[in-house]
Amino acid sequence: MKLTQLRNSDGSLVAAIVEDGRYRLIPNQTTASLIVQAEASGKSLPQVAQSLASDQVVDGEPAIPVLPVEVWACGCTYAPSAEFRDGETGTREGMYAYVHNLEHRPELFEKGGSRVCVGPGEGIGIRKDSKFTAPEPEMTLIVDGSGTIHGVTLGNDVSAWDIERENALYLPQSKIFDRCCALGPYLVTMDEIADPYDLLMTCTVTRGDRTTFSGSCSTAKLRRKLEDLVGYLLRSNTVPTPVALMTGTGIIVTEDAALQPGDVTTIEIPQLGRLSNPAVHV
Repeated sequence: MKLTQLRNSDGSLVAAIVEDGRYRLIPNQTTASLIVQAEASGKSLPQVAQSLASDQVVDGEPAIPVLPVEVWACGCTYAPSAEFRDGETGTREGMYAYVHNLEHRPELFEKGGSRVCVGPGEGIGIRKDSKFTAPEPEMTLIVDGSGTIHGVTLGNDVSAWDIERENALYLPQSKIFDRCCALGPYLVTMDEIADPYDLLMTCTVTRGDRTTFSGSCSTAKLRRKLEDLVGYLLRSNTVPTPVALMTGTGIIVTEDAALQPGDVTTIEIPQLGRLSNPAVHV
């Protein structure tokens, strides 16, 4: 099942099932409330959504598919990310590669909550004190407090690379700021994903009619199992429902394509849809 949210005239969000490019409304529900009910009842998210959906089918534009209470992210799960971060920070010991190659304990960090999240078509942030803010395209898990993965969506872990490059202790400032996380366009439930380790992700950045960056990566290159990432998230760490867990990037946007206001980042996995966002100063 594909789920998303539409925005009402008063700005509130309502959950909807995606059907042939149109949307079957689930009145008085958000995607987050559906996930809360699925966790409490032990039913699957599709079962809960179908039981509450109306017969009303409408046209519209998808908003953010779920507003997570918290957003967490994983680092060094793909070799290109670890290698690039070691090179950028001049870490002689290969700190990031070391974490990438470990059989246990991935890099995990909190990236904020719903306040930093935007949906399709909304502006992603460029820090005013950064000269090298870049998108990081990531398969993103939507998880409840018990650790059940209810679905996946596209995510953009927007990052100020130059701030982390200056000092690894500045990671929170590199990762957490207004509009630093984009999610969408759909939450795709796990029963629709034949193999989460066989998805081709692409990313382009355009400036007007010119492409400043284009790259791709398969989730087959993901070093960690999804269940292991969730397991480490929950170690001695009680999380609310729902949480977005970004699984890391295998596509590195280099400094010559650093985001400028008006640049449009487009991330796509055919099974998950296409997420496009313009960049704005924050």
